[in-house]
Amino acid sequence: MEAEISETAFELRPLYRQVREAMVSRLIDGRWQPGQMLPSEQQLAVEMGVSQGTVRKALDSLAADNLVMRRQGRGTFVAEPEEGRLLFKFFKLTADDGRRRLPDSTVTALVKTKASAAARAKLGLPPRGLVWDLRRTRFLDGQPVIAEEIVLPAGRFPALDRVETVPNNVYALYSARFGLTVAHAVERLKAVAATAADAEQLGCPAGTPLLLIDRIAYGLDEAPIEWRVSRCLTDAFHYGVDLK
Repeated sequence: MEAEISETAFELRPLYRQVREAMVSRLIDGRWQPGQMLPSEQQLAVEMGVSQGTVRKALDSLAADNLVMRRQGRGTFVAEPEEGRLLFKFFKLTADDGRRRLPDSTVTALVKTKASAAARAKLGLPPRGLVWDLRRTRFLDGQPVIAEEIVLPAGRFPALDRVETVPNNVYALYSARFGLTVAHAVERLKAVAATAADAEQLGCPAGTPLLLIDRIAYGLDEAPIEWRVSRCLTDAFHYGVDLK
């Protein structure tokens, strides 16, 4: 059996979970690249020393998390960070009329700086850790609705300031440029009042109620790779989640 899969007699995880983790490690270290076609289930089963059914179950789990894509008659491919799919997965503001819209973004600042105590705690950084502080305004229907700050560990995003244009979909940038895939995120929501800076950025009176979204995004290795704070106007929009 491949070394990546434990043969310990006391292993409690189902075998397909071990196979899945072995596959995820290939995504993390870049052996499997976005858009790449994977070997067949039969080839993977022989390589990993497990049954084809176990491989299929592991791939099904990856597909459910949008890490691989099944294409009928063609095979299984590593998922590519596609604009709409990724944005709607992580962008939960919806117009009150129910329509989903893709936001536009304008970067207002990008600086490398010493991590604050809060950033060190959120991102698990050492006392003298450095971060990128990215600030932007996000628009829906041409109106500024989100004042956003994104803090990234500088060590995992080398030369971020050399990126010619920071795209609206930064998660696609993380994947394509730095090999970091956002696997999941944890958010905390709170009602706050707009500060003077928020008011200037969003064109609203100071004291206007805002929805604050505090998010930590994690990579495939479960390490935090982004701390994001979004301060949102919600007079025409709401935060919508489909609970299943």
